[in-house]
Amino acid sequence: MSPLNTNILEGQQLTMERLKQQIMQHEGLEQTAYQCSAGKTSIGYGRNLDDKGISQQEAEYLLENDLIYFTDAIERVVNLQYCNEPRKSVLINMAFNMGLNDFLDFKKTIAFVEVGDFEMAAVEMLDSLWASQVGERAEMLSEQMLTGEWQ
Repeated sequence: MSPLNTNILEGQQLTMERLKQQIMQHEGLEQTAYQCSAGKTSIGYGRNLDDKGISQQEAEYLLENDLIYFTDAIERVVNLQYCNEPRKSVLINMAFNMGLNDFLDFKKTIAFVEVGDFEMAAVEMLDSLWASQVGERAEMLSEQMLTGEWQ
């Protein structure tokens, strides 16, 4: 790259960084959705979710962060000594779907997982309001819990 092009690129990066800092100062950080002064649902530093939404790349980034969070949480609260990765992933999937607190209400399922009784864990998963709400997802995850194989 020529020195002129390098200077232009550096100048653009500096401008972008200054603009970013200025907008962060003006907008402030809101880590949950809120209504901006124009009545639009926004998040972060003024991201207009109603008009712009998020890109697939942004959605996948958020999902990856959520999966890290829920993986850590499940590893802290459930004894996974008998679980292979597909079974552990069932628990993470459930916690992601319903939230950690609601997942922890699956006391019988968790107890069966912790002793390696995956047949009964799968039965208990299906004997729930959650299973009736999510239908096919619950059936697939129950089968994955039972077999220990990705579905």
